[in-house]
Amino acid sequence: MIRLDNLTKHFPGLERPAVDGLSLEINKGEVCVLVGPSGCGKTTTMKMINRLHEPDEGEIYIEGKNTREINEIDLRRRIGYVIQEIGLFPHMTIAENIATVPKELNWPSEKIKKRVNELLELMGLKPAIYRDRRPPALSGGQRQRVGVARALAADPSVMLMDEPFAAVDPITRARLQNEFLRILEQLEKTIIFVTHDINEAIKMGDKIAVLRKGKLVQHSTPEELLDAPANEFVTQLVGRNRSIKRLHLIRVEDIIAEDFDKYSVKLDCSREVIEEKLTKSEIGALMVVDEQGCLVGRVDNRSLKKKGDSSEELYDEIHDQVTADSTLNDSLSVMLESGEGYVPVVDEKRGNFRDIITLQDLLQEVRNEDEQ
Repeated sequence: MIRLDNLTKHFPGLERPAVDGLSLEINKGEVCVLVGPSGCGKTTTMKMINRLHEPDEGEIYIEGKNTREINEIDLRRRIGYVIQEIGLFPHMTIAENIATVPKELNWPSEKIKKRVNELLELMGLKPAIYRDRRPPALSGGQRQRVGVARALAADPSVMLMDEPFAAVDPITRARLQNEFLRILEQLEKTIIFVTHDINEAIKMGDKIAVLRKGKLVQHSTPEELLDAPANEFVTQLVGRNRSIKRLHLIRVEDIIAEDFDKYSVKLDCSREVIEEKLTKSEIGALMVVDEQGCLVGRVDNRSLKKKGDSSEELYDEIHDQVTADSTLNDSLSVMLESGEGYVPVVDEKRGNFRDIITLQDLLQEVRNEDEQ
């Protein structure tokens, strides 16, 4: 799908090439993450792919065609581009921002409107609420979603993503990563993703290309990178506790037992039943769900100090949860942030309660990895 053939790029004032003889192949539908320290050539490589920089030597092929033979403006319209700063136009509405490339391609207005609505729905942003808002009215995470939607607007086969989630807080970042991975399951896109964060690389990539001083050091799957670092530089980049890093590769849904009755009560549950069930709860709490099974809160021994005869009167709101498609490392991060030894798991689409994942569950997975 994408082939980089002996790419080299020099910049004035630098002793060595920014990119030095880089050859790399990215298969169709694959997420290839470029990772390495500052100045290793990650962003320069990405900018050569869409011809923001022209290589001094070497060739780039997309779907078998040399990019030098494609008009640079046409090439960029065919490639989705997401950057850390997002780059939304503040004076334009969200719908207008997303529609930027389709308008340049002279799509009919009805087709553009339909596409904008589809993408907003895909990003979890209701069109009726967000279409006519402007970027300053959105949170950082919402703006990042709009940036991804804009990159997808003309349905490009290739996307370039330059540290797209670096500017948001860690919890929002994990959620955005998970949402993006979920979106990718519905779309067949070939993606080059730049990050300096090895943990993000392990989580997001089908393949990881480690760069150092403009050269390719290792190109492998995340599992291979953890199992067999190519040299001492990669070993240092991956760091210690590789078993912990493997938590990025395991989804919550792969280990939960979905024993939700054990840890949940309905809104109309009586105080007496709650008291009895709490004595059997391994986490000292119960999740409260509505008639549809959606998580609304929790009850514990502190809740019982309130006046009230049912869980609807006793429950406290719960803000910390993970979706079933989150990684075990995401779960660990939420536990550390909340100070709790567990986190509830909900369905990614409807918010239905599914199970509890505990710190002991995570430690057991680490032990399992160490034993393999």
